Amino acid sequence: MTAIHRAPGDFPGGRAGDVLVVGFTVCGIPCIGLNGGPAFPQSAAFSIQIATDSQEETDRYWNAIVGNGGRESDCGWCTDRWGVNWQITPRTLTEAMAKGGEEAARAFAAMMTMQKIDHAAIDAARRG
Repeated sequence: MTAIHRAPGDFPGGRAGDVLVVGFTVCGIPCIGLNGGPAFPQSAAFSIQIATDSQEETDRYWNAIVGNGGRESDCGWCTDRWGVNWQITPRTLTEAMAKGGEEAARAFAAMMTMQKIDHAAIDAARRG
């Protein structure tokens, strides 16, 4: 969190003093979140993707999100305690999908059986 801005007055769906805008940083990228109130709930239509280079990095992000009140989902997705959806995606999976053909099909089939992505299993699927 880099900033928290509260509403200076009442507004539709909120009151003075409610958190209105927050600033935060994800992997060095500055972001802003706006509290749109109950008319604009968070959904799976928006997610933050983190590309990882190792199983240790995947585990670190996954465990930080899921272990802090979040929940696991399928295919490398998880949801944090605030309902924001995350994709923790190993680069080896992205690379396999970009190759296309049988390599992509094997990596995709392997991914479909996982929650947190297993780098070694994706690499094995890529090799056939």
